[in-house]
Amino acid sequence: MTYDLYIGDRTFSSWSLRGWLMLEKSGQPFRTHMVGLYSGTMAAELTDLSPARLVPVVRTPQGEVIGETLAIAETLAERHPEAQLWPEDPALRIRARWLCAAMASGFTALRATCPMQLQHVNAGFEASDAVKTDLARIEELWSWAQSSPGRDGPWLLGRYSLADIFYAPVAARITGYDLDVSEAAAQYCRQAIREPSFLAWRAEGLRTTYDPFPYPAGCPTNPWPA
Repeated sequence: MTYDLYIGDRTFSSWSLRGWLMLEKSGQPFRTHMVGLYSGTMAAELTDLSPARLVPVVRTPQGEVIGETLAIAETLAERHPEAQLWPEDPALRIRARWLCAAMASGFTALRATCPMQLQHVNAGFEASDAVKTDLARIEELWSWAQSSPGRDGPWLLGRYSLADIFYAPVAARITGYDLDVSEAAAQYCRQAIREPSFLAWRAEGLRTTYDPFPYPAGCPTNPWPA
């Protein structure tokens, strides 16, 4: 009873990272399939997964196709409650769902200006006012989550959950573009990019090299934090 997960390039595809982390944390067996996000073959490779047009896409062991990360999240949480992808506490679960929905629909300036890349740190990158506005809202949400009554643990809502999965690429963007955030937010980012599953994802992505690099930021680069 194995899931199939279709993803784009690990170094750059933030939504693919979310889908992979969901399945990894679900504890269920799954096969990963790469599609041509940059080669122009993605549409053809997703033909059998209609109406999916973007990654990630999941095919269940029963053959159902799931697109969109929120739908994947809810399906896996429903099918595998023992994995506790959502917080067990109802109040924390409400906050987790709010955080994930805010991520799925918002922060367009950050997402457009700072595409996820896990190769290096763009040193001295100049964030626009719109990106700074997005960062302020993200910090507000993180602080609100971390102050939740009943929270017990180091992650956004205590134990690692879908909320942390949805914001893992945000932590990677803040890291990869050397964005100015509070020490509390920076500490959360350091924790997120050192989480073992994230490290495994990034290590696999670094097996592929790019010349030219798809997302030059026009500034000096420093090594990714060890």
